Amino acid sequence: MNKTTFLFDFDGTLADTNKTVINSWHQTFKYVNGVPGDEEWIISTFGEPLWISMEKAFPGMNIDELIGVYRSYQEKHFKEETKPFPGMVDVIKKLKTAGKKIGIITSRLRNTTEDGLESFGIMDCVDAMVCAGDTSAHKPNPEPVVLGLKKLGSNPSEAVMIGDSNFDIICANRAGVTSALVDWAIAAKVPIDDGNSAPGQNEEELPDVLIKTPFEILNLG
Repeated sequence: MNKTTFLFDFDGTLADTNKTVINSWHQTFKYVNGVPGDEEWIISTFGEPLWISMEKAFPGMNIDELIGVYRSYQEKHFKEETKPFPGMVDVIKKLKTAGKKIGIITSRLRNTTEDGLESFGIMDCVDAMVCAGDTSAHKPNPEPVVLGLKKLGSNPSEAVMIGDSNFDIICANRAGVTSALVDWAIAAKVPIDDGNSAPGQNEEELPDVLIKTPFEILNLG
């Protein structure tokens, strides 16, 4: 494909944050209801800005208070429960050595994203970041990817967006960049045409590329 620009989602793609995100949600549900939340529902929110998911889960409640509960758990457990997916750090470093532009496009706040990249030893490999507070519209809207491309000085045809959720894939497709879904995703599955879908119904959710191992990302360059 000869791509010059590689855009990565953070949670579930570069970093295995599944445990800390799920546990943060459970902590919030227990704060409200006294019992953990439904894990399948929690996973369905992966890739979506937190405040949007919170408003869906707890309509009419003080969302700022509940986000505080969620983030309090993460502040205490983020480093111990978060690690890079095997091979991803090496891939990022190889891409950087090869002269590729690297961007992070995430719905996570900048401070914890930077903490993760620093702890993985790859902060200096990242040329641009677009985090939760950087755009008025969020995934699956294409605005985060469009801003990332602008920061990097890249055209959509040069770029690939690598993610683990339908939010990532739709965002990439709408921005006109190549979309790649990682095989270790728990948040997204490739839509299956069972014959009952309307024409084009799931097209925006279809990735251009399926990535089975991190080192396959190198083949896109």
